[in-house]
Amino acid sequence: MDTLIKKMDKLVLFLVIYTAVFLIFFSTLSYTLPFVLALLFAIILQKPTKLLISKFKLKDWVASLIVTIIFFTIIISLLLLGITSLSSEIIDLGKNIQSYITNNLENIKNLFDKLQNNYNHLDSSLVNAIETNFSSYASKTLNTTVAITSKVISTFIAFISRIPYIIMVILFTLLSTYFFTKDLSNTKNKVLNLVSKNHSDRFFNIITESKKMLSNYLLSYLVIIFITFIETLIGFLIFKIKYAVILSVLCGIFDLLPILGIGTIYIPVAIICFISKNYVAAIGITILYAIVSIIRQIIEPKIVSSSLGLHPVAVLAAIFIGLKANGLFGMLFCVFLVVFYNILKKVEVI
Repeated sequence: MDTLIKKMDKLVLFLVIYTAVFLIFFSTLSYTLPFVLALLFAIILQKPTKLLISKFKLKDWVASLIVTIIFFTIIISLLLLGITSLSSEIIDLGKNIQSYITNNLENIKNLFDKLQNNYNHLDSSLVNAIETNFSSYASKTLNTTVAITSKVISTFIAFISRIPYIIMVILFTLLSTYFFTKDLSNTKNKVLNLVSKNHSDRFFNIITESKKMLSNYLLSYLVIIFITFIETLIGFLIFKIKYAVILSVLCGIFDLLPILGIGTIYIPVAIICFISKNYVAAIGITILYAIVSIIRQIIEPKIVSSSLGLHPVAVLAAIFIGLKANGLFGMLFCVFLVVFYNILKKVEVI
């Protein structure tokens, strides 16, 4: 009985501490973002830095500086390339839409003329009902269009206003990454010395297990994104969808977002194909959307559970309960709750 009470006390203490740390971390993330990113980047860059030091006999600060500059050059180049490609394809898409309307203006006019002729032959009561519903629909459409336009403009203005903050984040992240990369190995040695003085390796085991499981967690979702990207790219290429690469990249990114999801890309593409009278592609894209969604639901628990060493049902429960409770934020809370509980259980803290 005493053992059970002690275990319950430890479990309650773990839940309280974990919840407090989680809430504090995300509530202060806007202030600590450069340093959190810098620490993650420094952990990633540890091995390349050590390799340069051992192979070329470089000093710590020189190796750290070289690795940091190369890393950020690659990251910024990829971001600029992605933004440039996306902007170019959006402009191209806008031009194609305008060109389509211009080239098919006569067909659109004839369609409205046919609708008007059919409209005149209808019963007067039915005409009144159609006019009322059409007026209501037109009003709602106009209001929605105005709201969307206002949202896009306000988002763009907000982005412009946040450019100084973004530049500051990049600059502080760059500098902090260099210093963290340079000092991380020394800090680690100091911590290990402190632990050895206390005749305990439990702290080291917790850090090791945490790094391992968090790395596996990130890697598992990168695998899921890659699978979604490949499936979408192959399907879009088969149905000869324009901008297949950029749309597949967006599908991989949106696949992580529980509210948006890949339907944000698939549904508009299917509608555009249907409007363009490419019915085979429209049906094919709809079926592909269902297949990719089903595959995603099947592989996510298996990949995440196998990479973290957790039971698939535990991962499923964490994802479902988290999404139901508070969307993406709730999912992160529940998944990391299970992860850290498993870590502390492995090192016999709980």
